[in-house]
Amino acid sequence: MKPEIEHILKLDSLAAAPLLLGCYLIRQTPAGRLKLKIVETEAYHQDDPASHSFRGLTPRTAPMFQAGGRLYVYFTYGMHYCLNIVTGPAGVGEGVLLRAAEPVDGIEQMKANRQVNDIRNLANGPGKLAQALGIFDTSLSGKILNKSSILLENGKDIAASDIVASPRIGITKATEQPWRFYVRRSPFVSKIRYNN
Repeated sequence: MKPEIEHILKLDSLAAAPLLLGCYLIRQTPAGRLKLKIVETEAYHQDDPASHSFRGLTPRTAPMFQAGGRLYVYFTYGMHYCLNIVTGPAGVGEGVLLRAAEPVDGIEQMKANRQVNDIRNLANGPGKLAQALGIFDTSLSGKILNKSSILLENGKDIAASDIVASPRIGITKATEQPWRFYVRRSPFVSKIRYNN
């Protein structure tokens, strides 16, 4: 049985990342409620050269060093915002990047946010996911889950045989680590690297 959300958020990022698959990410907006099911994640921690926390505590990475349950939002490649869920104990810089999700509710608003009609292309990448949720700045970074406009709810268990672990993508350091997790055969995953 999947652990409670509070328990998952206390785990280190590598343990939390596969457990977040199948959980529901919800955002309350003036235009309505947006809900997606998480189908792809990546783990990052402070001993990982690919992690923002690798160089230590900075104003930008401060949320990653808080106790699990906060959000970490960053701007990348001069064009995308990405949403992470901080996990683990305070003082350890780690988190889980939300790479892709399956739209469930508020799909028309997500289409408007993304300027895209294909439901499979609404949140099949970290920048797309943030945009689908209407995240167009870093103002949510450091906010506490379930005490802000972003909520996280438990979902159904996903069998271990339906979770694929593969090397992370879109990075240039520590690329060999199998710390990317996704739901096998989900059409909403960002990119299938292998035949799984």
